[in-house]
Amino acid sequence: MKIRTIPTRPLFAGLLILGAGALLATQTPAPAHAAENAAKPALTITVTHPESTSIASSFAANGNIVAWQEALIGAEVGGLRIAEVRVNVGDTVKKDDVLAAFATETVAADLAVQKAQEAEAAAALADARANAARVRTLKDSGALSAQQVNQYLTAEQTAQARLEAARAMVKVQELRLRNTQVRAPDDGVISSRQATVGAVVPSGTELFRMVRQNRLEWRAEVTSEELRLIRVGMQASVVPASFGPETPPLKGTVRMIAPTVDAQARTAVVYVDLPSGMTDEPPVRAGMFATGRFNLGTTSGLTLPQESVVMRDGFAYVFKVGADNRVNQVKVTLGRRIDRRVEILSDVSASDTIAESGAGFLTNADLVSVRTKANTAPATSPAKK
Repeated sequence: MKIRTIPTRPLFAGLLILGAGALLATQTPAPAHAAENAAKPALTITVTHPESTSIASSFAANGNIVAWQEALIGAEVGGLRIAEVRVNVGDTVKKDDVLAAFATETVAADLAVQKAQEAEAAAALADARANAARVRTLKDSGALSAQQVNQYLTAEQTAQARLEAARAMVKVQELRLRNTQVRAPDDGVISSRQATVGAVVPSGTELFRMVRQNRLEWRAEVTSEELRLIRVGMQASVVPASFGPETPPLKGTVRMIAPTVDAQARTAVVYVDLPSGMTDEPPVRAGMFATGRFNLGTTSGLTLPQESVVMRDGFAYVFKVGADNRVNQVKVTLGRRIDRRVEILSDVSASDTIAESGAGFLTNADLVSVRTKANTAPATSPAKK
């Protein structure tokens, strides 16, 4: 009798499959949020809250520094030789100081002639008055005709007119003699000199230019939209081109606003008085270019540290941290800057929790770990995926 053997390998494999299936059937499915809870934070950050900050409001403008008023000093007498020049460019002068002098010989001679003619006219008037006085006594006697009486009386009036004309000519020559000295019309600084010793100049020729009272002003050019923000008496900070970064700006005051706007550039000129008595260190001169800011006062606004603001693709973003420690990327509008803080104009409230350090490494919906600012350990690098 032949005994038949049963193969054991297929049977063993089937038993393994059945056992595995029974084991899987008895296991309970894991919750969906288990994998989420097991996720590791992408970054360790610090957080902050928007703060209400008092911010100085201002806007910038450009313009030139010019003289408040520039006086042109010319020759009031003509045909005379300049004998002396007493000042040069940059000299500070007082009102009525002598700046230059003309040779006086010709004018003095003309004055002497006119005084002699005045004396002659005075003598002629005395003779005419004596004759007229005698005629008046004989007027009713019939010794002289009416025509002769009128001639003597008219001669008296003519002599009087000639004397007055001679006296006027004497005053003219005396005035010319005084004008041979060119005097300063006001206090100020000489900014230009054309007078040269020995030159013979005609009347009206410009000899000097002077910055009156040594006053300078900044003529800022502002747009039509900015013009409505400016008021007379408003303060402005002016930085001339000669100032270095460590030099504090000049404090000016708006004196006047131009009554018209340039039709081509659509800008208006604002006249800002600069402080008087400025020194040469650093130098401030008429003709310099200067930048400045008009101070509009202070207002409050919500600000965040600069670290919290991330610039991407030309837009500004912040990351709000939710209760589940996931961040939400929010596009915001930036306003003014003060020190190391930035004003946020939109989509942020004072109660929001905003990522601060490490914000530049975050992306939307990242899971983060929040640490306190007392912990000075640096933020960890983003987790590798």
